[in-house]
Amino acid sequence: MPAYPPISSFKDVAAFRQRLLELGLDCDGDISDDSGPLGQPISHLGRTIGNRWAAHPMEGWDGTLSGQPTDLTLRRWRNFGRSGAKLIWGGEAFAVTPDGRANPNQLCLNPSARAGLAALLAEIRSGHKQVGLSTDDLYCGLQLTHSGRWAHPAGTPAPRIPQHNPLLDRRSGVDANTPLLTDIELDDIAAAFVRAALLAQEVGFDFVDVKCCHGYLLHELLAARHRPGPHGGSFDNRTALFRKIVAGIRSAAIDLDIGVRLSLYDALPHAADDKDKANGTEQGTGVAQFASEHLPYEHGFGINPLFPAEPDLEEPFLFLELLRSLDIRLVNLTLGSPYYCPHLQRPASWPPSDGYLPPEDPLASVAAHIQATRAAKRAFPDLLLVGTGYTYLQEYLPQVAQHEVRAGQVDFVGLGRMLLSYPELPLDTLAGRPLQAKRLCRTFSDCTSGPRSGKVSGCYPLDPHYRSMPAAKPLRTARTQRFTP
Repeated sequence: MPAYPPISSFKDVAAFRQRLLELGLDCDGDISDDSGPLGQPISHLGRTIGNRWAAHPMEGWDGTLSGQPTDLTLRRWRNFGRSGAKLIWGGEAFAVTPDGRANPNQLCLNPSARAGLAALLAEIRSGHKQVGLSTDDLYCGLQLTHSGRWAHPAGTPAPRIPQHNPLLDRRSGVDANTPLLTDIELDDIAAAFVRAALLAQEVGFDFVDVKCCHGYLLHELLAARHRPGPHGGSFDNRTALFRKIVAGIRSAAIDLDIGVRLSLYDALPHAADDKDKANGTEQGTGVAQFASEHLPYEHGFGINPLFPAEPDLEEPFLFLELLRSLDIRLVNLTLGSPYYCPHLQRPASWPPSDGYLPPEDPLASVAAHIQATRAAKRAFPDLLLVGTGYTYLQEYLPQVAQHEVRAGQVDFVGLGRMLLSYPELPLDTLAGRPLQAKRLCRTFSDCTSGPRSGKVSGCYPLDPHYRSMPAAKPLRTARTQRFTP
């Protein structure tokens, strides 16, 4: 473990580039400072966004049970500001209803939410100023979500589903008696999105992200072909709730910008292959949980129903065309879901405690992200696209990021896990400083394993703040035991 060559095994950028070329990718040889591609500003709606780095939303499972931020939440948002990234994509997912939370400690809309959101936004701006940067060209959003079938507001599954799914129902706590969300309930959720957006505007956020990714409610609705009524069946019906939310925000929060984080295509659910456990580890290699009886598989978005291991970008591109028609230009692209295909959604060498060994070289999963974003950018050059999947590149992240931006294949490079261990990576890159190798995220996945055991999320191996916590040693011991024959 790891089964594939770790990034650190490539002796230099030339050797790494050879592997990238095999995967249809490329990278620059040298990293430029803020005079290079990553330091270039970009205009959007009369504003200037100061560079091409973006901070992805990263939840810490560290809010209060009433949905308020804690000191750990404030620290993480301050680090987003310290990163030097000029596009802060949402901070973390903010549930629009308490029952739409993915965990009991998720931030959510509630009568006391205003002060907490204001404090979080202030931390971003304060962190930005602490590292000597102006906030004039800083663009901050709040990601709005409803977790749908993955709702765990009290720590146990409490799924709110728009449709049944033969491959996901059991693993998400759904049985044959679990009711579908009614059309009236969906309308109420849409109204909650609008209320949350209005609050975000009043607090001072520049935009809200209407989250359509990772298997959460609005993403699953995009694939609700078998749902009866006005929110299922045709593409127009499946996008009706999204369009209602956008119209409501535009009416209630005039001049508030809207972005969308979208899983451009889905993937089949994976789980550990029990046969592989004979290799002496506790976790087998991930295999797709699928049988021919499920064909045609019409419960995923952006996949071929007859060959569901293959992407099909026809409907995702229809959705991007819809965004264009709604004057939504900011789009953050991702793939799949952390709940059932984490190897694709967040490429890593070491899976979390409830995961499986990667079924392919994680670099191939990175390539899937980058190539999907390239395809979207070719088809929609006027959209401002944020790319995902870069953290696994580690030492060579800036070289690949710079190449993609310079070639016009993405507008912003988004970082998530990397900002937990090394928030100043964009800042160091833009200042022409060498990377601090000891702080690079090595995808140990303890930031995910921690919450799986009831702990907060953070970089336990590399962030001294989390490394000093009592949870750090047990997580490290458990990870070592899982991967020691």
